[in-house]
Amino acid sequence: MLEYVFFNAEPCARFYAFLREHGIEPTLAESDLELLVQVDEDLVDDDLADTLDGYYDEMFALDHSIHDQQQGPDDCEYEGAGVVLNLKDGSAVYADVPRPLLGKVMDALTLGELADFVNIIVDAVEYPDPRSICQRARDKAAQAG
Repeated sequence: MLEYVFFNAEPCARFYAFLREHGIEPTLAESDLELLVQVDEDLVDDDLADTLDGYYDEMFALDHSIHDQQQGPDDCEYEGAGVVLNLKDGSAVYADVPRPLLGKVMDALTLGELADFVNIIVDAVEYPDPRSICQRARDKAAQAG
């Protein structure tokens, strides 16, 4: 399942409409803090995934801009940054990440790439494999051939 997080309705609605224009029927989950657009990843090939990630980056920037406009200089007593971790039981948790570090990461990766990277790490923690990387590659090659 691909998940796209928003905190404001306008960019979420635009992204939802964008998905429907591309023939994808997403689901929407709402909580007190966020809006979550979910897409069955079987419906998205690599080219479409790149298109969706690019548009999501634009909408997330809009989401951030709306947030900044809603906040006055004295409205925020704290700030933070984080990454969503999707766990095998279906729940999602946030990992606090220092803003400067997350900024550096986001200079190099798209949100989709970061999500993929984080989920690979989560999978490695939740499904540990004691084999070396080389052994995994040999086993994978043997299965394919």
